[in-house]
Amino acid sequence: MTGDVPTEPTGYQQTASKLHAFNRYEIKYFVDEMKVPELRRELAARMDTDPHSPHGSYPVTSLYYDTADLRFYWEKIEGLKFRRKLRLRLYGNPDKCADDTPVQVEIKQRVNRVTQKRRTAMPYGLARGWVNGREEIDCHPSQRPFVNEVSTLVGNLDLRPIVTTGYRREAFVGRGADLGLRVTIDHKVHGRDRDFHFASGAQNRFIVPPKLAIVELKANERVPYWATDLTARLGMSVIRISKYCQSVQAFGLAPHSRIGAPELLLSEGFDAPVPALHDHAS
Repeated sequence: MTGDVPTEPTGYQQTASKLHAFNRYEIKYFVDEMKVPELRRELAARMDTDPHSPHGSYPVTSLYYDTADLRFYWEKIEGLKFRRKLRLRLYGNPDKCADDTPVQVEIKQRVNRVTQKRRTAMPYGLARGWVNGREEIDCHPSQRPFVNEVSTLVGNLDLRPIVTTGYRREAFVGRGADLGLRVTIDHKVHGRDRDFHFASGAQNRFIVPPKLAIVELKANERVPYWATDLTARLGMSVIRISKYCQSVQAFGLAPHSRIGAPELLLSEGFDAPVPALHDHAS
């Protein structure tokens, strides 16, 4: 099976009564794109492709909200033990995003070393009216605490859209003893600081040099030794990077990252498909 959109969630009606929550430890790495085929082969030998996503890769686009003085950005930069951020996330081609397209409204927060995510799916038009327009929404009773939290954050802090980020993601999930493990490879990480409708067609810029991919190891309890041994063997560098902060820095909204100035992202370059797993199998 191939395609650009994960198979779940499929729509608001299916997920309206469900509030999804995740608690994980995360380790992030840079990897040279030249080493990705070897990494992909090693992961495929021990892990499965995420059953909720197509083979190969799929687009992920996120719109981040913050205060006028970038409170969430500075909480990350200063390394606060408790911090959070609010985003809308789209899985699939942003050019095809319409009001009825399912998106995720998500709070991602860090408590000490644990990353926590709470999110719910709804149509894009409804999500924009709620988060951008401060409109009241009906929801299942199980969602009310989350909806109230988002509404309170948006209203009390006067949150507004700041930047988008986007990339093509490959996702792997552990099996057997590694069931809690998830590994993602994010390619061609880019963003923009205006024209925030997902389908605006506005130009993006790379916020990470395109020769580098971001790899994330996510585990419920611990990352297995074979995974950290693999990253060491491939010479992958542990990094402390936030795609949101990187986008803020890339567009001069705050001090620049040490990675350097963004490079212009040409749409034809980003649209080129990332090879599927089986294209690299030996």
